Amino acid sequence: MSIQPSHHPTRYRHRLEDGRIQCDACPRACKLKSGQQGLCFVRVCEDDRILLTSYGRSSGFCVDPIEKKPLNHFLPGTPVLSFGTAGCNLACKFCQNWDMSKSREIDTLAASAAPEAIARKAAELGCRGVAYTYNDPVIFLEYARDTALACRERGIRNLAVTAGYVSPGAREDFFSAMDAANVDLKAFTDDFYRRLCGGRLAPVLETLEYLKQETRVWLELTTLLIPGHNDSDAELERMCTWVLGHLGPETPMHFTAFHPDWKLREIPPTPPATLTRARAIARRTGMRYVYTGNVRDAAGGSTWCHACGALLIERDWYRLGAWGLTAEGKCASCGATCAGHFEAAPGTWGARCLPVRMPA
Repeated sequence: MSIQPSHHPTRYRHRLEDGRIQCDACPRACKLKSGQQGLCFVRVCEDDRILLTSYGRSSGFCVDPIEKKPLNHFLPGTPVLSFGTAGCNLACKFCQNWDMSKSREIDTLAASAAPEAIARKAAELGCRGVAYTYNDPVIFLEYARDTALACRERGIRNLAVTAGYVSPGAREDFFSAMDAANVDLKAFTDDFYRRLCGGRLAPVLETLEYLKQETRVWLELTTLLIPGHNDSDAELERMCTWVLGHLGPETPMHFTAFHPDWKLREIPPTPPATLTRARAIARRTGMRYVYTGNVRDAAGGSTWCHACGALLIERDWYRLGAWGLTAEGKCASCGATCAGHFEAAPGTWGARCLPVRMPA
């Protein structure tokens, strides 16, 4: 079998006694015979190798506000060049990007771009960062990492939007090239992960602890609240208590609204009151920066000083308004530090989303 231009050899593998090759990129540990694909479908076994079949190919590029990732405490108001590929290493029945992440058609990847071309285009467009998103960058780790290193040479930040379902060795390689991450903490029970995602909770928690304890990656969390599945007071209290104890009170948490999609269409949309309740539980637990998402909520979308309650960053969806931070990232009212990566003034990108065509 000849290697296609988009087929890139990977490091994360080892041979088993029965002759199969185990993919070591994520906790699924797919055991493959030559010609077989992993559950993600973009990693394929060829003889004694695992090849990434989506290297250099994307489902599309777009310049987004960084708040859309969502990252509220990392260079607010700035534009980021976003892209993803196809496939996923989880099987979430509620996937909101299923047309890309669940696609098993490599032809979904209509846009081609080498890592250096992405870095160059991001610089030309004035983007402060490149976001690896839409589907999980863990499964296109080699492509994402090479792109991130090319971006770093140009002073462009790298942002991962991920479920954190990654093995220890691959985890270290991937996040060493990232500057910020929003990790999707889908729920706080193993039962939810097994039934609705085809995965496990423990590896995600391990990734979160690794990010906090072993890296300097700026970390934010997102939880999509699905009525009747992960939105009880008891589960939210357990989650927030764990985050407080293991990640710290300054870790931003985003609670976002579910809408019926993919294979979970019988569940109604999340009521705004559920998001408000979750935010109140997190704040009562001791979390300082808690947000609501996928709904219009000025209070829940804005950043408030944890010490005096002053408005620090006003948000209307992805558009910024009043700015109450000093050049040093402190509250202009009381001087308390706001955790995050801020500049003297916010960016002015606004809520625009600009599709980008990469050069052939």
